[in-house]
Amino acid sequence: MTFSKLNDAGSLLRGLALLALIATAGCAQRPGPEALTPVHANEAALRQVTIKVATTRMFEPATGSYSDARAPALSYESFTVSIPPTHKATRIELPTTTPDPLTSFAVTERRKLPDLGLSTRAGGKHDIMIFVHGYNYSFAESLFRLAQVATDGELTETPVLFAWPSAATVVGYIADKDAATYSRDDLVALLTDVATDPNIGEITLFGHSMGGWLVAEALRQLRLSGQDKVIDRLANVVLAAPDIDLDVFHRQLRTIGPLTPPMTLLVSADDRALRLAEWLAGSRARLGTTDTNDPKVQSLAAAHGLLVIDISKVDALDPSNHNRFAGLMTVLPRAPSSTLASLRHAGAFILEPISATLVASQK
Repeated sequence: MTFSKLNDAGSLLRGLALLALIATAGCAQRPGPEALTPVHANEAALRQVTIKVATTRMFEPATGSYSDARAPALSYESFTVSIPPTHKATRIELPTTTPDPLTSFAVTERRKLPDLGLSTRAGGKHDIMIFVHGYNYSFAESLFRLAQVATDGELTETPVLFAWPSAATVVGYIADKDAATYSRDDLVALLTDVATDPNIGEITLFGHSMGGWLVAEALRQLRLSGQDKVIDRLANVVLAAPDIDLDVFHRQLRTIGPLTPPMTLLVSADDRALRLAEWLAGSRARLGTTDTNDPKVQSLAAAHGLLVIDISKVDALDPSNHNRFAGLMTVLPRAPSSTLASLRHAGAFILEPISATLVASQK
């Protein structure tokens, strides 16, 4: 056997091992369509989060859920999700049978909308955070993850879920990339709508994993089409564990240009899901596994006005190490003013979760 064949065999074994690991992590309980059926809750006794949804998934009347089929146009719905009194930070407490608001996440109200439904409210405009989920997510999972993030992060913004038709399976990576691409124009349309809505104040755009790629592509498309005013309306752009080929990201940045404040990248070198993505892509490095101590990364941050934060020290939710952003939301509410000030400037940093401070990466 030649050395090249040995290397190919070793690469295959590593890839299969990563696939098995991610599949095992994904075998945890997932919410079914019944989790989206509204149940009664004692509103006074529970924390509740109202999430506005814009989705390119096809609605299934028989189940009341959204499938991985691709809808011809965006549809909108509002969900109110109750958080159980026993909730532990970063966790999504799922029902074993019928949702019980006292022990699990539960939908207490839902209604179809003609648009996001952000009418003028007393006291000012709506600040919003648009969450674009990643690969291998069902609709219910993405809804509950955003509810968890909004709760643990003590968000004051109205949470908005952009739900694209992920196949919600580990082996659906290529299908998910196509589904994300299919949804790119719709994300551009959503961003254009909210940017021109007089009822909306600050806009935060948050993309996780493959959702980070979708966000970057939408920004690139906005810039290419001359919609600079839409990009200028974005108060924050965050890419968490972005599943983007490094060379592709360089090209995207050439078109997008520096943002004010800087685009934020949340990275960790031990992200096993992104290592699997690298293997599937022919050993092409992913943006989300970059090392903030690498001089090339620091130069990239300086040249393009990026804020790159290593969140490897934040507790992982599962063996994939891919969802640390959910744990990060428990750190930010107690971050000192110095940390919050650092988030307005480009550079490469390491997050110390205990003190909630940023430490400059070494050169």
